[in-house]
Amino acid sequence: MSLVRHLRLPYYLPMWRVLRITVLLLVLLVVAGQAWLDRFSTTRWQHTVFVGAFPVSADASTATARYLAQLDQSRIDEVGEFLKAEAQRYAVSVDEPVELQLYPTLTLPPPALEPGAGVFTRILWSLKLRYYRSRALATISRGRPKIALFLLYHDPALTQSLPHSAGLQRGLTAVVHLFASRSQEAQNRIVITHELLHTFGATDKYDLATGLPQYPDGFAEPQRVPRYPQQLAEIMAGRLPLSATDASLPGSLEDERVGPLTARQIGWVSH
Repeated sequence: MSLVRHLRLPYYLPMWRVLRITVLLLVLLVVAGQAWLDRFSTTRWQHTVFVGAFPVSADASTATARYLAQLDQSRIDEVGEFLKAEAQRYAVSVDEPVELQLYPTLTLPPPALEPGAGVFTRILWSLKLRYYRSRALATISRGRPKIALFLLYHDPALTQSLPHSAGLQRGLTAVVHLFASRSQEAQNRIVITHELLHTFGATDKYDLATGLPQYPDGFAEPQRVPRYPQQLAEIMAGRLPLSATDASLPGSLEDERVGPLTARQIGWVSH
C-alpha cells in the first residue's frame, strides 16, 4: 500500500498545483477587471462619489472606546468640504464631488498587513481585505458607498507612532490609522483625506527616505519666490516645506492644497 501511495503522489501533486494556480489566476483576472471598472467609475466626476467611513477600535483601551462612543459626522465633514473647494478650483462640474458618510463602529478590525510583507502575502492580504469590505458593506441595506474607509483609532497613551495607513485604488478601500483624541482630529482629517485620494489614484509626493516633499510635485506653490518657506502643503506630500532640509506638519486642511499632478491623477484635469 505504501508503494502505491509513493507512486501516486507525483501524479496528483502537479494536478493540485495546476488547479491552485489556475484558480488564483482567475481570481486575479476578475480583480483586475473590477479594478479597471472601479477607476473608470470613480474618476469621471460626472456624479457624486459616495464614501463610507467605518470606525473601529485598534486596541482594547477604554479611552478609545469612549472616543468612538462620541464620534459623529461633524468630525469628518471637513474632508468633504475641503475636496469640494479644491474641485471647484479645478473647475470640476459636479457640485458635490465626494459625500463622506460616517457609519456605526465595527466590532472587528480589518486584516493586518505585516511590515515588509512579500508579494504573495500582500496579494493574500488584499483579497482578505476585499472580503472584509464586502462583509461591512453587506450590513447597509441601501445606498451602499462606492469607497470604504476603515478608520482604526488608537489610544495615544498606548501608541506613540501610528502604523502605516494604506489607500488602495484597486478595491476602493483604505485602512487609515488615527489617534483617538480630540486634540488630534485636525491631523486625523488630513490623514483621512490623503488616504482617500489614494483610492482615486493619487500617489505619494514625498521622498521615502527623508519624508520631505518632492519638488516640484510635492509643493503646493512650486513657483513661489522665494521657494522657502512654503505657506501651503500639497495634500499628498504630507508636510509643509520650510527649507531644502526641513518640513513641518500642517495644522489643518486649511493649510493643504491639491497640486496639479494630483489633480491629473484623480481625473480633475485632463492629461
